[in-house]
Amino acid sequence: MRILVIGKEGRLQSHADPAVYARHTYTYVPLGTPDEEILASGKDADIIVVDAIGKVSSKLIDGMPNLKMIHSEGVGFQGVDVKAASEHGVYVCNCKGMNSTAVAEQAVLLMLGCVKHVIHDDRAFREGRQIQVKEAYFMTGLGELADCQVGIIGLGDIGQATAKLLAAFGCRVVYTSRHRRSEELEKELGVTYMPEDELLETSDIVSLHVAVTPDTVHMANDAFFDRMKNGSYLINTSRGELVDTEALGRAIAAGKIAGAGLDCVEGEPVTSDNKIFSLGDEVLDKIVFSCHIGGITTSSMKRGYAMIWDDIQKLENGGKPGHICNREVL
Repeated sequence: MRILVIGKEGRLQSHADPAVYARHTYTYVPLGTPDEEILASGKDADIIVVDAIGKVSSKLIDGMPNLKMIHSEGVGFQGVDVKAASEHGVYVCNCKGMNSTAVAEQAVLLMLGCVKHVIHDDRAFREGRQIQVKEAYFMTGLGELADCQVGIIGLGDIGQATAKLLAAFGCRVVYTSRHRRSEELEKELGVTYMPEDELLETSDIVSLHVAVTPDTVHMANDAFFDRMKNGSYLINTSRGELVDTEALGRAIAAGKIAGAGLDCVEGEPVTSDNKIFSLGDEVLDKIVFSCHIGGITTSSMKRGYAMIWDDIQKLENGGKPGHICNREVL
C-alpha cells in the first residue's frame, strides 16, 4: 500500500516492525506543505498518516481517488475534514487513549508548578535569593495541592486519568461534562459532578480536558475567567485553541486568577512572534509553560504507533481499522 505521511519523517518507521514497514511505499511531506504540492507527489496514496496538529483538507481528499484511511499520529484530528472524508467513504482514525496517563501526569505537574511557585522560586534561587523567598513564605504561606479543589472540565480518558492521580494528593475533585457520568464511575474516581458555573466559582484549579470543536474554541474567554474563583489557576494540556490568549492575559493582569499552567497555546508551533509573548513579562511570569509534550512520552509513542500499524495491517488484509472516529463510514 502507498502511505502518505504529513509530518516528521522517521517517526513512523522508528516505531515499526522492519518487515512490515518494508511491505509499503511512502511519501513524506512536512507540515504546512500546500495541497497542490502534496497531490503532486502523493495523490495515489491509499493511506494518510498525519501529525495530530496537521491538516487534511477536502481538496486533498477529493484529489486522492485511492484514499481509504486518514490516521492521526495522536489523539487530535481537528485538522482533518471529517465530513469530506465520510462523504468519500474514507475512515478517519486516531490513537484514542494512547497518552491518557502521560497527559494526566503533565497536568498534575503544571498544577504543582503553579501552586508551589516553581518558576519564581527557581529564578530566585539562581539569583542568590533563597532565604528571602523562604522567609516571605513564612508570612504569606505556600499552598499544597491537597488544599485545593480541582475542577476537571471533560471527563474522558485523560480527565479520568487526572482524577485518579489527584486522588493520591487528597484533593477534592469535581467535574463537568456534556453528559454526566454514571454513579459507579463517579464513585470509582472519587469525583463529584457540578454544573460548569458552580465548578468555576468554587475551584482553586480548573483543568481543561476537552476536544477542540466549533463549540469549544475560546471556551476560556473573558466570561469564563470572570466566573472563575478569585486567585485560582487555569491548566490546559488539551489544545491551545480552547483558551483566548488575550482574555487569559487580561484575567492574570487584573489579578482575577493567579496564573496558569499551559502545555499548549494558540498558534502552534510556537515561534517568537506568537501572541502569547505580547502579554508582557508580569503576566508571563505567572504562567508555567511546557512544550506540548504531555502526550509524547516513550510509552505513549509505543502505544500510539502500535494502534496505527494495527489499523494499517487490518486495512491491508481487507478488514476495517479498529480506531475509527467517523463511525458513519462503517
